[in-house]
Amino acid sequence: MIPSSFAYHRASSVDDAIAALVEHGEEAKLLAGGHSLLPLMKLRLANPEVLVDLGRLGELRGIELDGDVVRIGALTRHHDLETSAVLAQHAPLLAHAAGHVGDPQVRHRGTLGGSLAHGDPASDLPSVLLAMGGSVLVRGPSGDRTIDGDDLFTGFLETAIAPDELAVEIRIPSAAGAGWSFQKLTRRAQDWAIVGCAVQQRGAGAVGAAGAAGSSLTAAGIGLVHMDSRPVRAAAAEAALVGGAAPSEAAELAAEGASPPSDTSASSDFRAHLARVLVGRALSEAATGQRSP
Repeated sequence: MIPSSFAYHRASSVDDAIAALVEHGEEAKLLAGGHSLLPLMKLRLANPEVLVDLGRLGELRGIELDGDVVRIGALTRHHDLETSAVLAQHAPLLAHAAGHVGDPQVRHRGTLGGSLAHGDPASDLPSVLLAMGGSVLVRGPSGDRTIDGDDLFTGFLETAIAPDELAVEIRIPSAAGAGWSFQKLTRRAQDWAIVGCAVQQRGAGAVGAAGAAGSSLTAAGIGLVHMDSRPVRAAAAEAALVGGAAPSEAAELAAEGASPPSDTSASSDFRAHLARVLVGRALSEAATGQRSP
């Protein structure tokens, strides 16, 4: 289908983009990579009157280490995440997951900020933000504010980012040497995940220490893909690890508190089963550092 008509504004700066959002209110939508918004427009599920194009704002691109925090510009593309030397050392979970988003065309256009701001529960990268304990810096007419990852996703395709705000930076704690894993099941490589999960070891202990200790994790962030109406964490499984449960025991609680959807790809019960299986694999891999083939 062809999208309905709209006005187009190419932002010359972040302040210019915010001014356009203030002027047009909820009738305006931000355009970054376009891989989330444009399909919705073609299906007439989104009908913005004004598109504010952020594509030429180079100030919103880049990856740098600032102390023990990795700072990533919101317009940084998935391919740049995948190939970043900084992320390879300090956030390998994010680099790995970005390399499994869609296909090469999507990865060369899609952006981290766009993926998070879209808030799709079937998207891969929101689960990574939750697992790693990241946050998003947003800017609006009242200035900057930081939204913790746990507070970002408020409903189906809804986030805590206000209509007159835009994401400018994602902040991820450095996880150099810590265990991690990303697992997902798809029908085809480029499809949305039927279910997926991201696991990031928390607290002290690197991969070598965890592996030498015999596949044990005492704390981990676990983000789930396609297990609720919004991106969520496997809070019960995380709490079980802290309480001393073995990874296999914690994985049995992966679906607790979640409301997985039923659709043509899988039933709710099957998604819950998949979550337990994939979280079990991910916790084992994060503990040992031994990557699945």
